[in-house]
Amino acid sequence: MRKIKTLMESNGLKPGLTLFDSATIVAGSMIGSGIFIVSADIVRQMGSPAGLLMVWLVSGLMTIAGALAYGELAAMMPHAGGQYVFLREAYGGVWAFSFGWTLLLVIQTGTIAAVAVAFARFGGVMWPVLGSHVWFGYGSFGLSGERLGAIVVIAVLTAVNLRGLNMGRLVQNTFTTAKVLSLILIIVLGCVIAPNLEALRANFGSLHAFTGNGWSPALIPAFGAAMVGGLFSADAWATVTFTASEVKDPRRDLPRALALGTGIVILLYILTNVSYLFELPAVSIATNAPAGAGAGARVFAHGIAGAESDRVAAAAMRMVWGGAGATITAILVMVSTFGCANGLILTGARVIYAMAHDGVFFASAGRLNRAAVPSAALIMQGVWAAILALSGTYSELLDYVIFAQLLFYVLAVGAVFVLRVRRPDAPRPYRAWGYPYVPAAYIVAALALMVDLLLVKPAYTWPGLLIALSGVPVYLWRVRQRDAAATARRRAAS
Repeated sequence: MRKIKTLMESNGLKPGLTLFDSATIVAGSMIGSGIFIVSADIVRQMGSPAGLLMVWLVSGLMTIAGALAYGELAAMMPHAGGQYVFLREAYGGVWAFSFGWTLLLVIQTGTIAAVAVAFARFGGVMWPVLGSHVWFGYGSFGLSGERLGAIVVIAVLTAVNLRGLNMGRLVQNTFTTAKVLSLILIIVLGCVIAPNLEALRANFGSLHAFTGNGWSPALIPAFGAAMVGGLFSADAWATVTFTASEVKDPRRDLPRALALGTGIVILLYILTNVSYLFELPAVSIATNAPAGAGAGARVFAHGIAGAESDRVAAAAMRMVWGGAGATITAILVMVSTFGCANGLILTGARVIYAMAHDGVFFASAGRLNRAAVPSAALIMQGVWAAILALSGTYSELLDYVIFAQLLFYVLAVGAVFVLRVRRPDAPRPYRAWGYPYVPAAYIVAALALMVDLLLVKPAYTWPGLLIALSGVPVYLWRVRQRDAAATARRRAAS
């Protein structure tokens, strides 16, 4: 059995994260721009309020089930790199490297680029200079106000995290608290203070209004496709495991942070969608409003499914605040995406750092600066995320890795079973709740969704798998280099 090095033996990262800090990393990395947008596409796929809520509920249960399983692995192996380490110990280096390679190439950096662009895009509501018109470039690659704004966000947050864990932690705590309060504001306004009676009648006035055309086998593939939006709006919860060696009491706090963070966010997500349904009809409806009716009547008639540019939160807030609703929502989304980008930047560099310590990535990425953070890894991550923002291809790349990301989640949850067999006596301060049924249910559900995506969105599945597999030859090349260097050192010493 391979012996995993202890914290002090393996790296110089300094423990400084409390339970609250860890929970804000989980929640803050999950809450980005998705909750404000993707409900429109989910309704178009499902066609009813019931379908919308069911997608978010099932997505939430899957997320929490995965987090509970990861809690056991994180408490058992609280080391920098988190999921990378879990895969390495359960299946070997090639699977771990494929994950880290895909994370660096697309998953983490593409998401950083996407949420940074979302920040700039909603900032354009107040500052038109942040428009999407490309000033100069070639093809899809070029510079625009929107992309420049995204690069500035990436650069600022990378610089903040280069100053040390405390700076990154402070930003994360502040913005996660703000974005949680933002969602609570939307929920309270929609559900308690100013519900729209017409929307309530349209969505909940009868069983047919709530369920649409009811259930049919044809909805199964649509449900799977709609789940993509829900799952990836709730994604990035596992990133806290990347910082495991910097948590003060990881064996106790990491499982709690995963459970608390995912549980709170999923509850907020479901209630936020209820708030949307209290303000807008799920689908477009005929309206008796006269031709000269105001913008609010037109927004209402389009419903959630027809929200302009899929900005559901802005449409819902317009029903409450009128014309000011768009500006208020833009501020809420900017707060949310800024905090999300910080969490992703803070955590992602730790996987690159762990890969470097295994000798399968550039050695410089495994070094710490005076602030005890992996500076080279942070800079590499930031530069590549900025390039993806300039390319304008980040959203397409994220679509391509959906299948691969699910595969890595299945493998990581499966590691709970593998390590229970291979290392039955290993210390497990926390054991996955509901084992073996809950982790097994997650694996079955994720595999079913993967099969559904293969059938419904084949153009987005095979490219993602190829991106992940492209790491295999890189890994073999790096291992050869590492082993050759070690052999040369032994010969020189003898």
